[in-house]
Amino acid sequence: MAKKDVRMIMYLQCTECKERNYTSEKNKRNDPNRLEFQKYCSRCRKHTLHRETK
Repeated sequence: MAKKDVRMIMYLQCTECKERNYTSEKNKRNDPNRLEFQKYCSRCRKHTLHRETK
């Protein structure tokens, strides 16, 4: 069975209300920088920019 050293769990945090809404995995070798996505925030009730936190 292969090790999961390369893939790490990341959290996406809303830039407006600072709530952590989403979790995902990413490959550290392919994406060394922090990711940003337009996602829906249930607290703000609209689509906002979500950035990766660790």
